[in-house]
Amino acid sequence: MPKPTKSPPEKKKLSLKKDRRNTYGENSKSSRKNIAKSKALAHRKVRRRSKTLEDTWGRLDDGKAEAHELSAVTPRLQKGRFRKSPDEPLGKVVKTKLATRIARQGFNKKRKANKTQTK
Repeated sequence: MPKPTKSPPEKKKLSLKKDRRNTYGENSKSSRKNIAKSKALAHRKVRRRSKTLEDTWGRLDDGKAEAHELSAVTPRLQKGRFRKSPDEPLGKVVKTKLATRIARQGFNKKRKANKTQTK
């Protein structure tokens, strides 16, 4: 069964709702590298923690080792886990840009007018 065709306004509405944009504030190109790097660093941190816990378990007697093993649950190990901030929906980004543009409209004209009045 073929999909129902959508009109251009419907497509635009869906696009504004579903498409996302990165508004974190960094250069978008650097984010590609930094996200991967942050994830890798966080994973290394978790591996190091689990390794040190395993080393301490080896030095403990059996009763204490079991108690430590139960207390070292996974969420505790992943405390320093990397979490990417979610991207904003395209519709929200466009609204913000338009509002900023309207707010700044005529800003340079006002500034130039104030300079000529003060001279």
